Amino acid sequence: MSMLAQTEPSQRSHTQSPVLVLNQNYEPINVCTLRRALVLVFCDKAEIIEAYGSPVYSQCFSYEAPSVIRLFQLIRRPRPRVKLTRREVFIRDRYTCQYCGGANGDLTLDHVIPRSKGGAHTWENLVTACRHCNHRKGGKTVQEARMKLMVTPYEPRAGVYYSIERRLHSAAIENWMKFLPGLETASNLALSLSSD
Repeated sequence: MSMLAQTEPSQRSHTQSPVLVLNQNYEPINVCTLRRALVLVFCDKAEIIEAYGSPVYSQCFSYEAPSVIRLFQLIRRPRPRVKLTRREVFIRDRYTCQYCGGANGDLTLDHVIPRSKGGAHTWENLVTACRHCNHRKGGKTVQEARMKLMVTPYEPRAGVYYSIERRLHSAAIENWMKFLPGLETASNLALSLSSD
């Protein structure tokens, strides 16, 4: 680990490169930094499966820079829950107003039971709404505003690659794709829904 601490300044940003972490059974479970991946490899907790083209240098040595590592011990983790955010509500509702069905780009969040009436900030009480419907509903309940929800709001289940997709800042690295079957399809679906 001391060798990593002595990494030259020009290499420090490189050690933040993303590395795909596979469980012992090759199931993708996380994305970590290159620095963290090297620590796992040096401590004999993981092996390098795929590498970047350029090495990482310390004062005395150069190391293969991993892009995919596999853990030696099987990690059992509970399935992650989808984080409640504006973007995730839009994805769940397919970027569509849940009152009128409109899919214009001017979308907001609406509390089905308004906060002023004790409504909670939960998956079951949040929906996507266009500005027109949100303004029309105001601080009223759906019944008071004489409106109707298209679908009852619910908490979505996290997909197989939920933890990994949320940590990618751009398209997945090409040599990761053989470990992530179907990831492109899931990502393209979200992109196509947001652009409709």
